[in-house]
Amino acid sequence: MNYFCNPVNVNYRYQFIDDQRQKDVKVAREAADPSLICFQGKYYLFASMTLGVWVSDDLAHWENRRLPEGLPFYDYAPDVCVRGEYVYFCASSKEICNFYRTRDILNGPYEEIPGTFDFWDPHMFLDDDGKVYFYWGCSNMAPVWGVELDPETMRQIGERKALISGDAFSRGYERCGEDHTLLPRTDEEIEACYQGLLRAQNMTDADFPEAYKPLVRGMFSQKPYIEGPWMNKHNGKYYLQYACPGTQYNIYADGVYVSDGPLGPFTLAKNNPYSYKPGGFIPGAGHGSTIEDMDGYLWHTATMQISVNHNFERRVGIWPAGFDDEGELFCNQRYGDWPMAVEEVRKDPWRAPGWYLLSYKKKAEASSSEEGKGPERAVDENRKTWWRAGSSDPAEWLCLDLGMKSDVHAVQINFADDRIEIPVPGPIGGPETQRRYIEERDLRTRWILEGSEDGEKYEVLADKSQAETDLSHDLLVWEEGKRIRYLRLTGIEVPYGQPPCISGLRVFGIQEKEKPSVPEFTAERISDLDMDVKIQGSGAVGYNILWGESPEKLYHSYMVFCDRQRVGALVKGRDYWVRVDAFNEAGITEGIITQL
Repeated sequence: MNYFCNPVNVNYRYQFIDDQRQKDVKVAREAADPSLICFQGKYYLFASMTLGVWVSDDLAHWENRRLPEGLPFYDYAPDVCVRGEYVYFCASSKEICNFYRTRDILNGPYEEIPGTFDFWDPHMFLDDDGKVYFYWGCSNMAPVWGVELDPETMRQIGERKALISGDAFSRGYERCGEDHTLLPRTDEEIEACYQGLLRAQNMTDADFPEAYKPLVRGMFSQKPYIEGPWMNKHNGKYYLQYACPGTQYNIYADGVYVSDGPLGPFTLAKNNPYSYKPGGFIPGAGHGSTIEDMDGYLWHTATMQISVNHNFERRVGIWPAGFDDEGELFCNQRYGDWPMAVEEVRKDPWRAPGWYLLSYKKKAEASSSEEGKGPERAVDENRKTWWRAGSSDPAEWLCLDLGMKSDVHAVQINFADDRIEIPVPGPIGGPETQRRYIEERDLRTRWILEGSEDGEKYEVLADKSQAETDLSHDLLVWEEGKRIRYLRLTGIEVPYGQPPCISGLRVFGIQEKEKPSVPEFTAERISDLDMDVKIQGSGAVGYNILWGESPEKLYHSYMVFCDRQRVGALVKGRDYWVRVDAFNEAGITEGIITQL
């Protein structure tokens, strides 16, 4: 079978970002805002700031391919739409945006269709009657827009329509901040903040440039960004998806509205947010795309968050999705960064994992470490912390003790970046709002992974000491399993000669021990938008808090490694049911459903 483990195992290119506010160049890998399509028997995954496209036959193994010159590589949120024998391409800009089309994605040529308007976070949708619709929007002060397009000229037919606006006062999942901790301000409060800024700068309203007033007020608002639209049609209904509240937060999500027509009016769907992954090793599940694969099964791909070296330090994830019997769009992210087999979850998107997390907080040692970045940071299930070796010598190593002999079936090796201080390899370019250089060279990440039953005699599990790839979230799978207690990562070579940093040496398999007992918990609704979940210990490694608008539809989840969690993604006026599942190295134990 074909296995994958989020984030998607591809080469994420380095960005050298000109931070004009801090007079500095920040370095971070980035890929986000994925548009996934199926075209001529292959899958193509486009993402921001990648200079190319990832190509796959099976949704699990991806090959990086550069795209022909002349496309707007430095513009965010590329959108692609299949229309007959053509693929149409566009991306975001503050200037008038052009469209491009081609019959050959990898080789071109791309025919340019001159644009007539500017847009940000675009999406083109082909209806089954041949009409073309266009959606765009990325603002905390303006809505998502929609309009019909002439299918040949790409000119607007009729007036654009406002389709979706934010409301963080009634939709908890639209509130900003980590775990929705930033409350939106009222218009009166925003104006007070703006007037305070003017006083601090000894300015009047007349002194302030008119073009910047909405932007400044938006910064004070703490209102959600409503962005990244995507449209699907199912059984005659139109499902307009959107991202919120901000890509830099762990709660970046995709919501969905439903309508009988492509331009509305739209009604908020019952299941919201339908794509939501605030916990686990790497969170985030917003601004993406939803497609049918070649066999008619639904998949959703979206943006995942790191946001350490830069707010836009991001990755790409993919999950099984579907429509239930009542037409509700869902996406399963319960164990959304654990290994999955494409063939299994496409047929049963709610299939529970068969391999469990073995590495959490296990004993780890290293050849050397920087202060505060010891080997224990590689096993804490937190992509924002990492082990950093004391040097870039290939003799540095990291060793993990699973505590007992285990049936190991998968290992994910996650590399992090820390304080890369090198000259920018090329010219800083792109629009003023995102001046940067995208690394064009194909870099290398190399290592050797060994396993042992006794800590004395090791066998090589994978030798990538001569690899020509740069895979910062590499995945190894053994379907039959390996009998292992110790794992050792050696011979590590990473880009730019930096000391190796490992944010997650994640091991999955089965240990012969008791599964957790049924977890006891309480779930209390503490506001219209929040619930407080308290869990009593049950011999678990961690828990999955599940909730939904009926006992049969617990579509939302939050994986935690603690016994108390506030969940702030509720919708005002709606009832919920809650269940807490416990997991350890031996399996998953479901809890008992309770009404909130």
